[in-house]
Amino acid sequence: MVRCIAIDDEPMALRQIKSYIERTEQLELVAVCRSAREAQEVLKTTNVDLLFVDINMPDMNGLDFVRSIDPGHFIVFTTAHPEFAIEGFKLNAIDYLLKPFSYEEFMKASQKVISLVDLVERCRAAESAIAQNEAEAADKEVISVKADYKTQLVKVADIVYLESAGEYVRLHIEGSSTITTLFRLKNMETTLPADSFLRVHRSYIVNLKRIASYTKGRIFLDNGEYIPLGENYKERFFEYFNKNN
Repeated sequence: MVRCIAIDDEPMALRQIKSYIERTEQLELVAVCRSAREAQEVLKTTNVDLLFVDINMPDMNGLDFVRSIDPGHFIVFTTAHPEFAIEGFKLNAIDYLLKPFSYEEFMKASQKVISLVDLVERCRAAESAIAQNEAEAADKEVISVKADYKTQLVKVADIVYLESAGEYVRLHIEGSSTITTLFRLKNMETTLPADSFLRVHRSYIVNLKRIASYTKGRIFLDNGEYIPLGENYKERFFEYFNKNN
């Protein structure tokens, strides 16, 4: 079942999307929201797979809203403005529905997400045993990840940082190589040893032993790269360094 939120400031448009979701067996309507701000509050406490997002809304438009949330959600834009289509797809939207759209058009967009969610869930199920074992042994020297149709063993100490890429995670390895695996960042967070790795941004986890320096908004690594330090993660980050340095 794909859990959905519909976001639109127009009551008639919101009722239509709500009725379409309720007609579709594989979709579950979690909430309807009249604004992006309202949707942000829902996402703080609710697990959601798919968001149907209007673009032209007061207070915060749909494009800025999508930029503000966890990149792990599937997005379908619903709007009367075709001129935003390119920008919408740059945000990795699954589809872009122009109002007024039919149930058939709605279903074509939804089916793309339904298929992707099914694929992701099957892959996660295959990975769950590995993830559980790694979470129980936080001091392991290596972790196993599936990439390029094979399982690779990665030395934990060689991981410089991890970067979220939607439903995938990129492991940046010592020597400037990367490994991309189908895994959510929050699952990786529980897999890696907590005394060595810390989430410092909604899209980044860093190996604490690879930090060379930091400022208020950036963390500089010993390989010359830097990653952002998210506002919501600063307190925990500075708490760690005040405690350990």
